[in-house]
Amino acid sequence: MKRIITFGEIMMRLNPEGYLRFVQADRFEASYAGGEANVAVSLANYGMDAAFVSKVPAHEIGQCAVNELRRYGVDTSLMLRGGARLGIYFCEKGASQRPSKVIYDRAGSSIATAEASEFDWDKIFAGADWFHWTGITPALGGQLPEACLAACKAAREKGLTVSCDLNYRKKLWTRQEAGECMARLLPYVDVCIANEEDAKDVFGIEAKNTDIDSGKLDREGYISVAQQLAARFGCKKVAITLRGSLSASDNDWAGMLYDAATDKAVFSKTYRMHIVDRVGGGDSFGGGLIYSLLAGKDDQQAIDFAVAASCLKHAVEHDFNHMSAAEVEALAAGNGSGRVQR
Repeated sequence: MKRIITFGEIMMRLNPEGYLRFVQADRFEASYAGGEANVAVSLANYGMDAAFVSKVPAHEIGQCAVNELRRYGVDTSLMLRGGARLGIYFCEKGASQRPSKVIYDRAGSSIATAEASEFDWDKIFAGADWFHWTGITPALGGQLPEACLAACKAAREKGLTVSCDLNYRKKLWTRQEAGECMARLLPYVDVCIANEEDAKDVFGIEAKNTDIDSGKLDREGYISVAQQLAARFGCKKVAITLRGSLSASDNDWAGMLYDAATDKAVFSKTYRMHIVDRVGGGDSFGGGLIYSLLAGKDDQQAIDFAVAASCLKHAVEHDFNHMSAAEVEALAAGNGSGRVQR
């Protein structure tokens, strides 16, 4: 069984019930989430050996986050304990023309204040095949950029495949800060994952003839983005999610996978989704892609699986993608009617 290590922050998510606005809510639903934790849960659900590396406080709330990951079969034995608090984020789900909103309360969290020397990457990567992280982790500041760099170097030395989702978050750092930091880290990345805005925001690489707000997406423009990322940083593959936002409730969803060795790109079919909860959609794409490539699927099969996995996640409440590989394969094969399974 292939073993994947993911590294980042897990937080408590608090959201009003249903589609209430923050100011309407008199109670909040609690769940747990984080980019790399979401990926680990997806991989565990697909039957992979997935471990999550982080630091959480040594009290009951920290343990709640650990327990939630264990519930889905994620290996939490490498997680550190200590620090002051678990990060929190508040999520207000959008509907129709009202967009979703996220408010962070994560400053001073256990992982954000961790020291780079606390992570023993030789021990962490023992027996591992793949290492995954996102641009959110170094964006948390402190010594996390150094920790990410040390992890990438160790993974490269040990022959692991390294993947990174750029995941630019403007509420965490500026474009300049992101560009400078990620430019030091991307040369260690084999598989780069981005959405329709990340490459532009972080590196100034823009898809031509594209307007994400109107839903106009140009395929050749995205191939050019992937080619530029691969040429600049040496990435072997570049995956880009293609979202056409019709409204907060309805999106078109597809993806592209580019292979640098052959200079060829493949595209998935496009799904029209009616969204239940879009947060975590990109992470479910990453989890599906990692699973597919580790399972030996070719590029077309890999992008089809990853996009189908993410499409299904948009119909699931909260961040984790509660889907099996068989359910994803069924959608990728064309069973998207939504009929009751008896």
